[in-house]
Amino acid sequence: MKKGDKIENIVVEAMAAEGKCVARVNGLVIFLQGCAPGDVVTAELTKIKSSFLEGRVTAIEKLSSHRAEPFCSHFGTCGGCSWQHIKYQEQLNYKHQQVIDNLERIGGLQLPEVKPILGSAKTKYYRNKLDFTFTANRWLTKDELQKALEESRFETGLGYHIPKMYDRVFDVATCYLQPDPSNAIRLLVKEVADKEKIPFFDLRKQTGFVRTLTIRTSNIGEVMIILQVAQNNLEWTEKILTAIANNFSQATSINYIINEKRNDTFADLNVICWKGNSYITEQMLKPDGTGTLQFRVGPKSFYQTNSDQAFELYKIAWQLADLQGDELVYDLYTGTGTIANFVAGNAKKIIGLEYVAAAIDDAKINSQINHITNTEFFAGDMKDLLNDSFLDQHGRPDVIITDPPRAGMHEDVCQMLLKAAAQKIIYVSCNPATQARDLQILSEKYTITAVQPVDMFPHTVHVENVVRLDLKN
Repeated sequence: MKKGDKIENIVVEAMAAEGKCVARVNGLVIFLQGCAPGDVVTAELTKIKSSFLEGRVTAIEKLSSHRAEPFCSHFGTCGGCSWQHIKYQEQLNYKHQQVIDNLERIGGLQLPEVKPILGSAKTKYYRNKLDFTFTANRWLTKDELQKALEESRFETGLGYHIPKMYDRVFDVATCYLQPDPSNAIRLLVKEVADKEKIPFFDLRKQTGFVRTLTIRTSNIGEVMIILQVAQNNLEWTEKILTAIANNFSQATSINYIINEKRNDTFADLNVICWKGNSYITEQMLKPDGTGTLQFRVGPKSFYQTNSDQAFELYKIAWQLADLQGDELVYDLYTGTGTIANFVAGNAKKIIGLEYVAAAIDDAKINSQINHITNTEFFAGDMKDLLNDSFLDQHGRPDVIITDPPRAGMHEDVCQMLLKAAAQKIIYVSCNPATQARDLQILSEKYTITAVQPVDMFPHTVHVENVVRLDLKN
């Protein structure tokens, strides 16, 4: 076999990491993209290694019974909802197995019976935040490109990056991820910018004016707009923001950012509130059903992007923690204090730790507006902040809840958790692979007593997982 060879009648067996499918050819594993388990396909070999192959599907000879009809016209171009072609229940089955495979194969862990994955009630319009990118030359299909070359005319776009192509952006017609009025706002912004001849940004040349548009929606109907521009031209900025304000009364927070950097990150930049509040408000039921909590979400705040499913995720963490009211709880990677404030009513005290200082400011405000008085928050690098001195000063935790980023916890943090020796650890993860690595370290002193996968992002390869660990006797 050599690169470029085409192999017919490959029976696709299962899903693999990163949304790829897996099959076998002449005893070798082959990873494929663009198919579904149960398909019979023809594939062109793109990579040959001693232990595996990679291939590109060129034809589907027989369709799998697991397939569904993709609902979005951008499927296949956009990398966002790459599992639309698979029935939702099958997606859940694959994600459930992905959690088990990661914990057993990477972590080498002994598991209790893994609970059935909790699916999302909403499989469309479930996100509360989307980032769109302006482009002076939108990505074109081959036919569109030929026409553009013939007419010497290239079109602007406002949409998403083509996967693995930082400078290629396609124009979004309709996105099924965020509820109204997200699509209407994006289309209006593009229309106004085109009509007023406001220059769209060119990522390669680093020229143009409008760079990105972020839309955040809350479950009480509020909308936040963040328009990122390349220079201080208030006339152009206000033409777009005024159009939004005049057409969308839901836009209660309208902001802009002047970004003269080469990249679009704005954590280090000033956000200018042009109209309305500098935040929107999310509402979440208390875990025991006795009322609701309010969470202020600013332009730089982290908040789980599936609000409804976030409640279910946090409720699982709360249930597994089984707090009795007299515990000292450490909430690691607390962010804006969502979990800390969510469980505070059932603990003696919650101590939240987080790297981002601005997030800690939000966490304190969220405690204040909910009249929660038994929380305390600290900012710093987790591996430096959580040490013997901190434990001596603030007390050794009875329960630890940790919800780290995709990279998981630093090994020093894992070692510190072993030293702290809390009776229970609740580990919430958005990446079961790094979770498995960390759990392997913690298994020195802890036994896994519960595993609960949760689907936060339907039609994507991502899965969340909550694990309870109990200190060994």
